Amino acid sequence: MTELAEAHKRTEMRVEALTKAQEQTDKQVKELTQSVNELTRSHKNLEIRMEELAEAQKRTEIRMEELAEAQKRTEKAQERTEAVIQKLAEALHDTRVHLGGLSRSFAYPFENESYRNVPQLLQTRYGYEIQEKAIRSEIGGKEINFFCKALKDGKEVYIVGETKVRLDDGRWRQEVYDELDEKVNAVRQVYGDVLIQPILVTHFATEGFLDEAQ
Repeated sequence: MTELAEAHKRTEMRVEALTKAQEQTDKQVKELTQSVNELTRSHKNLEIRMEELAEAQKRTEIRMEELAEAQKRTEKAQERTEAVIQKLAEALHDTRVHLGGLSRSFAYPFENESYRNVPQLLQTRYGYEIQEKAIRSEIGGKEINFFCKALKDGKEVYIVGETKVRLDDGRWRQEVYDELDEKVNAVRQVYGDVLIQPILVTHFATEGFLDEAQ
């Protein structure tokens, strides 16, 4: 009976140990189940995210195609714009050529008239004795509209002039003086340190320009 009691006691201890082991196993199974569930949820979230990324990629590809088409349209529009600009540039060039021809057609008769009248004016009003006929000449690479030699107070003077149909006190007036100075310097480089009288011959000059010139 004693041995049976001890055997029963050992059996109870083993049952208790098995019970505890079963509890630990149940706990581990529960934890494993939670981990599996979390992994499953995470996997589902990942699948959802992948689908969202796939949709975003599709939208990006569509947008890129739209941008490519827009780029093609822009390039074609640019080509048309450049063609129009080229035509405008050619038309502007032709206009300038025509205007240049018209300008010369007005300027040359005016210059020819000045050759007949200005020498007498220089002599009677300013005391210059013209020694040779006034001409249009190229000196030192510059076209001189009005050029001749004269005597004043017994000294030889070179008359260097510009003819302009109109002289006003607008924003281009300084160019008139600069152009005249360039032609005076060209004559001086060719003829040396000579006396030079610059003149401006015009059909009309505004009061502002006359005041500035004076």
